[in-house]
Amino acid sequence: MDVMVMGFKLIKMWNVRVVLLLLATSLLGFATASVSYDSKAITINGQRRILISGSIHYPRSTPEMWPDLIQKAKEGGLDVIQTYVFWNGHEPEPGKYYFEGNYDLVKFIKLVQQAGLYVNLRIGPYVCAEWNFGGFPVWLKYIPGISFRTDNGPFKFQMQKFTEKIVNMMKAERLYESQGGPIILSQIENEYGPMEYEIGAPGQSYTKWAANMAQGLGTGVPWIMCKQDDAPDPIINTCNGFYCDYFSPNSANKPKMWTEAWTGWFTEFGGPVPYRPAEDLAFSVARFIQKGGSFVNYYMYHGGTNFGRTAGGPFIATSYDYDAPLDEYGLLRQPKWGHLKDLHRAVKLCEPALVSADPTVTQIGNYQEAHVFKSNSGACAAFLANYNPKSYAKVAFGNMHYNLPPWSISILPDCNHTVYNTARIGSQSAQMKMTRVPVHGGLSWEEFSEETASTDDSTFTMVGLLEQLNTTRDLSDYLWYSTDVVIDPNEGFLWKGNNPVLTVLSAGHAMHVFVNGQLSGTIFGSLEFPKLTFSEGVKLRAGVNKISLLSVAVGLPNVGPHFETWNAGVLGPITLNGLNEGRRDLSWQKWSYKVGLKGETLSLHSLSGSSTVEWIQGSLISQKQPLTWYKTTFDSPAGVAPFALDMGSMGKGQVWLNGQSLGRYWPAYKASGTCDYCSYAGTYTETKCTSNCGEASQKWYHVPHSWLKPTGNLLVVFEELGGDPNGIFLVRRDIDSVCADIYEWQPNLISYQMQVSGKVNRPVRPKAHLSCGPGQKISSIKFASFGTPLGSCGNFLQGGCHAHKSYDAFERVLPFVLSFFAITTYIFIRVFFLFLNFKAFHRILNVVFGAHNGSTPFQWNKNVIFFGFLSCFIGVTKKNPCFVLYLSSTLQVNSYLYV
Repeated sequence: MDVMVMGFKLIKMWNVRVVLLLLATSLLGFATASVSYDSKAITINGQRRILISGSIHYPRSTPEMWPDLIQKAKEGGLDVIQTYVFWNGHEPEPGKYYFEGNYDLVKFIKLVQQAGLYVNLRIGPYVCAEWNFGGFPVWLKYIPGISFRTDNGPFKFQMQKFTEKIVNMMKAERLYESQGGPIILSQIENEYGPMEYEIGAPGQSYTKWAANMAQGLGTGVPWIMCKQDDAPDPIINTCNGFYCDYFSPNSANKPKMWTEAWTGWFTEFGGPVPYRPAEDLAFSVARFIQKGGSFVNYYMYHGGTNFGRTAGGPFIATSYDYDAPLDEYGLLRQPKWGHLKDLHRAVKLCEPALVSADPTVTQIGNYQEAHVFKSNSGACAAFLANYNPKSYAKVAFGNMHYNLPPWSISILPDCNHTVYNTARIGSQSAQMKMTRVPVHGGLSWEEFSEETASTDDSTFTMVGLLEQLNTTRDLSDYLWYSTDVVIDPNEGFLWKGNNPVLTVLSAGHAMHVFVNGQLSGTIFGSLEFPKLTFSEGVKLRAGVNKISLLSVAVGLPNVGPHFETWNAGVLGPITLNGLNEGRRDLSWQKWSYKVGLKGETLSLHSLSGSSTVEWIQGSLISQKQPLTWYKTTFDSPAGVAPFALDMGSMGKGQVWLNGQSLGRYWPAYKASGTCDYCSYAGTYTETKCTSNCGEASQKWYHVPHSWLKPTGNLLVVFEELGGDPNGIFLVRRDIDSVCADIYEWQPNLISYQMQVSGKVNRPVRPKAHLSCGPGQKISSIKFASFGTPLGSCGNFLQGGCHAHKSYDAFERVLPFVLSFFAITTYIFIRVFFLFLNFKAFHRILNVVFGAHNGSTPFQWNKNVIFFGFLSCFIGVTKKNPCFVLYLSSTLQVNSYLYV
């Protein structure tokens, strides 16, 4: 099919800063630096670039993890690391700044620079990010006359002050690209467009002010605003979402940028765990690039962990895994990481054509299109898209025919050879496991009971009910509300046996009700419905009764118009029904208040604090009691694999290791919904593909290696509901099984590169590369099939066409493979299609290993590669056969294990 030759147009450029002479050559490889942009792309040192970026938030991992995360991002084909700047972490009190530990922003950026990558610094300073209070420090709320994110003097003053603080710090460290540093972009504000639309003129004025303020800081690099259609020039407006191919910037002079390509979705307590198929994510990115996009950022590339009380929402889980290419623990999530790496390599092969001109779009079917890019130098790249989510398509393009799977895009870097298809995964898949780690001597627990609304110097009394955040200032999740209720001895319910009903209305987020020191009930809301109502019968006695309500916050809101005005805690009314008088309103009685827990005041989570009280040990420990502190000590186990705590036996609370908070836990909150089969094809939403329905939203809690000591690690747990600490285990996360699924006609980027370089003169057959994690080896083959197998990794089934000796052939070779590979094993499988004929049938009948014609015996070559001649002879001419290998891995032992 003929393709129209493109014309050319003059492109205007926004030159953000003239070239500066550097004092020293940066690790990015140049001595002068300028960043500009035009309608096609960000331009670095005069060169238009297709930039692949990934979000890694420095506070959601540890400094010890940063180098490995950054290196894996680089190996995955990223050019840029994108991060927010977290105001509440850096300025916990007005004018008192903190840039240490996992808030060491400068160290993080310099590590990115050392790896040879760029940075997109999203200063905000509003970040959303499912982070507590959207990244704003709570003290900001109490500045007189303030109103967040609008044309408000007190807010703009504080916002500009912090923005200038960050910019000046970056300048002082010479971290902007204009100074030879890695920062090529900065962002002001964040997803403000929807709020501006809601509040009108004050929002529009605020947008213009924020843009002008940022532009006046002289960073020497472009500024961006995401989800901001009216971003004033020269600010670039960008897109966030699951798909952004529909997006166009608000000026013909600006490039098409995607600052948040959502790789999955966050997990909330009480909700299932979302995931996004790698095929659809790759499809969305390829679709964006074929529409002229030149900057793509994966949100998240590594999600990490909401340590401490940093999770927002409310009800955001401690894990911020996000189904990212690098999982919460920093391990590769396969096949997503590998499939995207292959995508990036394919896109980079197309870069000369992509940045040269707009595509010519040709209809090649009812649901199929060809997007063709051509440069003046003759470079040509084509993207062949099949938008049909159900059917394969065979399309004609150029002088050839191409098979397109449903909901997929094939990339042809020379407008001829297919090197990548978004629905054909060539990288390995991996199933992860959590294995209990023996702890020397086990975990021997001690107990300390929290008092219910004890009175001390911090207790105060007021008439009426107080809002929680205004009272705690977010110094604790907990606020006690206590009052006395006098019951006359003549009350009818005392001799009738009908308990009066206590009704309590709360703005959220959870609440425990105690009557005379005994737990009478617990209630909690959800992310969608944080407000709650407790209404149950309570046991009261004649005389004075103590009603104590422990109101619990589960993170502060992070998104919404003026969320700083939203309430939490018990706001009432509170009533007691079933008395002789009928209904008694307790709302305007005298109430006593206590911020936090006694254990928090005593710092029981720390080594010094935990030694100040008497802990109960051994058989005296109460079983499954609410409001209880537990502690134990243990020595660090050996190994480099990531660790976590299995908290499945616990209810709700918080956990600390050596004084540092691992976060909130809540295994008792089971995930709602039904987790049905999910196809990669078709439009993705955050509710389409989920797991863990009916189970704990989060069971495992990350234990960073750097937080552990060789001996004497102090683990402290505060349990609200009455969990069993004897069921807490230390677990190790590593690879359980690896799989490969290779088609005979699978797009092969390596083959294309070898042909272009002249190393081979014919296509190289596709290969499957399989490897275990560090310290592991392949131990057995669990499934092998050449034919038409069904299912996915961990759930393969033989199809209607299957070579019955597929398994035997690889089983015979496995001992020899293991003898050559000790720690990491690579198996290269070459699959050769044999058309059905009698001669071929006799050759493959006994599954012989040999040369390409199948006539000579199997021999090892110098690269220790074996060739699998596995085929089937039923229907192979009608349906392309594939080869699936599913391998199980175990920890390396002295002898090689195999079946």
